[in-house]
Amino acid sequence: MPALITPDLVALDADLGTDKAAVVGRLAHLVAAAGRATDAAALQADVLAREAQAATGLPGGIAIPHCRSEAVTEASLAFARLSPAVDFGAPDGPADLAFLIAAPAHGDADHLTLLTALARALVRPEFVASLRSASSDAEIVALVEDVVSPAPAGPSAGATAATEAAPAAEAAPAGRRSIVVVSACPTGIAHTYMAADKLAAAGEAAGVDIHVETQGSSGSTPLDPALIRTADAAIFAVDVGVRDRERFAGKPLVQSGTKRAINEPDVMIREALAAADDPNARRVPGTAAAEAPAAGGGGGARTATEIRRWLLTGVSYMIPFVAAGGLLIALGLALGGYQIVNGNPDVEGQSYALSWVLNNSLFDLPAGSSTEELRFGILGYLGAVCTVLGQAAFAFLVPALAGYIAYAIADRPGIAPGFVIGAVSLTVGAGFLGGLVGGILAGLVALWISRWRLPAGVRGLQPVVIIPLLATLISSGIMVMVLGRPLAAALEGLGDWLNGLSGSSAILLGIILGLMMCFDLGGPVNKAAYLFATAGLASQTSGSFVIMATVMAAGMVPPLAMALSTAVRGRLYTAAERENGKAAWLLGLSFISEGAIPFAAADPVRVIPSMMLGGATTGAIVAVLDIEARAPHGGVFVFFAISNVLLWLLAIAIGAVVGGIAVTVAKSIGRSDADDAPEDAVDLQHAHTPGVVPARAAGA
Repeated sequence: MPALITPDLVALDADLGTDKAAVVGRLAHLVAAAGRATDAAALQADVLAREAQAATGLPGGIAIPHCRSEAVTEASLAFARLSPAVDFGAPDGPADLAFLIAAPAHGDADHLTLLTALARALVRPEFVASLRSASSDAEIVALVEDVVSPAPAGPSAGATAATEAAPAAEAAPAGRRSIVVVSACPTGIAHTYMAADKLAAAGEAAGVDIHVETQGSSGSTPLDPALIRTADAAIFAVDVGVRDRERFAGKPLVQSGTKRAINEPDVMIREALAAADDPNARRVPGTAAAEAPAAGGGGGARTATEIRRWLLTGVSYMIPFVAAGGLLIALGLALGGYQIVNGNPDVEGQSYALSWVLNNSLFDLPAGSSTEELRFGILGYLGAVCTVLGQAAFAFLVPALAGYIAYAIADRPGIAPGFVIGAVSLTVGAGFLGGLVGGILAGLVALWISRWRLPAGVRGLQPVVIIPLLATLISSGIMVMVLGRPLAAALEGLGDWLNGLSGSSAILLGIILGLMMCFDLGGPVNKAAYLFATAGLASQTSGSFVIMATVMAAGMVPPLAMALSTAVRGRLYTAAERENGKAAWLLGLSFISEGAIPFAAADPVRVIPSMMLGGATTGAIVAVLDIEARAPHGGVFVFFAISNVLLWLLAIAIGAVVGGIAVTVAKSIGRSDADDAPEDAVDLQHAHTPGVVPARAAGA
C-alpha cells in the first residue's frame, strides 16, 4: 500500500499565508503536485466546505483540516510547521502544526484506518512534541509512519482499550460508574476518533468505565447491548445524527459536538454523572427521532443554525428532482418544439406531450400534423417522452422539499408526514411556500409524538404506525384547514407581481436576485433565490422563465469574475489562488457559484461586495431584456434552453468584467509593488531548505 506521507508533502517552518484558506490551498497544492489529487482547487474547496461545518483547530497549536474529495486519487497527509502560526478556530489560539488529511471520496478501509490512527496520535503530547522538534522532512515522515503503521497485535495504534467497542465486555467492578459514548463527525476521519480518545482518557482519570462506539469512516462496531443496558448515562459527541440511537432510549444524555468533547472531555464526564443522578435530566428519546446536535452556542444562535440546517437539507434533497425534471423538459422542448407543453384542445386536461405519449408508441408514429409549431416523427415523439418524464419529476419538487425538511427535524418518522403535507400544499395551491412551512410543521409534530412515553406493548408501533398516522393527520389537517388558503393567496400575489414586472421594476428584480445569488455563494441566501426560481418553473410562464435565466446568469458571474481577475492581475493572488482561478472558468460556465468560495473565504471583505456588484449587473441586464431559460441548471451547456442565448452570454460577460474589475481594484488598494508578489511564489518543497535558492512555484 503506498505511503500516506512522503518528504514532498512536508513543509517545515514555512510561511504559507496568514489565514487558513491560504494554508489549506498551499497544502492542497502539495498533494496535487505529488500526483495524489487531480485538482488542487477542488480539494481546497472541499476542505474549506468541511471547515465551514466546524473549525478543525485543536488545543495545543494543532490544526487538522480534512475532507473526503472526488479530486483525491490516493489517501494522503500533507504536513506544515507554520511560521507564523495561523488561526484555525482553536479556543487557545493559532496553530503552528497543520496536517491536511485528504481521503478519496470512496476510500478503502485500510487507508482510512491509517488516517484515523494519525488523528488519535495527535492527542498524545509526546507525539506533538516530536513534531515540533523534528529537524528534517524525513524525520517527520518517520514519526508519522511510526504512529500509522498497524501494530502486530492488540488495539490500533494510539487507542486505549476503552475506545474500541468490543463484541462483548465484562461487567464493571462493583461501585464503578459506567458511561456509553457515541462519537461521529461529518467526515468520520479525525474528530470522531479524537473525541473518543479524549473522553476515554478523561473517564479513566475520573475512575469511570467508558465504552465508546465510533461511527467513523473505518467502520463501526456497535456497542454490546448489555453495556448499554447497564450504563449509568450516555454521551453523544456528534456533529451528525447518531445511527440506531433508539438502542440508547431512556438513558440520561449529554450531547455536544465533537469539538467540545475534544476541548472539555472531563467536563462532559462530570455532566454525564450528574445527569445519571438527576431524575429530570434529558434522556434519549424512545424512537429513532433525531435531536439537534448541540453546537455549544447560545440558545438563539443554535435555533437559527438548526432552522438553517432543516431548510438546506430539504433544498439539497430537492435539487436532484429539479435538475432531472428541468433538463428533461428543456430537452423535450428542443426535440418536440416549445408548444409541446401547451394544452391539447382536442383532449381536456392533457398537454400535447401527454396526449402523444398516451396515444402513440415508438413503432407507430404519426407522420405529420397541421400544428406547425410541433415536430413529429421520432424526434417529436422523443421530445414528448422527455417532457412527460420531466413533468413527473417536477411533481415531486414540493413533496421532496417538505419531506426532507421534516426528515432533518425528526429523522425517518418525519418522512411520510413531510411528503404528504408537501403534496397537500400543491393540492391547496400553497406551492413551495406551503412546502417550506409544512415541512417544518410536519417535522416538529413527528418529533413531538416521538417523545411520548407509551406503554411497552405499543412502543414498537410508534415509529411505523403511530407517528406517521398522527403526524400526517395533525400537520396536513392544519395545512388544509388553517394555513393552506393564506399561503396560497400569498403565493398567488407574489406570482402576479413577478409576472407583471417590466421596465424599471424588472431591473429592480434582476438586481435583487443578482445580489442574493452572489451574497454567500451557495449558502442559504443563494439557495433561497435558486429555490424561488426553480419552484416557479413548474408554472411554465414567461415570468418564471425570465427569473430562472436571471438567477442562473447571476450565479455564473462570481467564478468567472475571479478567474478573470487572477488571469489579468495574477500578482495579487497566491499560487493556490491562481490555480483556483484556472478551475473557476469551467465552474463558472457550468453555473457552480461555489467555485468562488476559496477566494471569498480568504478575503471576504474585498471579494463578496465585488461579486455582488457583478451579479447585480448581470441580473438587471437579463431581467430587463426578458431573456428566458427553461432549464434550471447547466450554465452554457444548456444553451438550447435559452431564448436569446447571445444576449444572455453577453450579460454574463459584462457582469464578470464588472466583478473582475471591482475585485482587482479592491485588492490593489493600499498595496505597494512589493506586496504584489505573494509569499508563496517559492517552491514549498524547498522553502525550508538552507542554502537553496527558491524556485518559482508552479503556475507563478
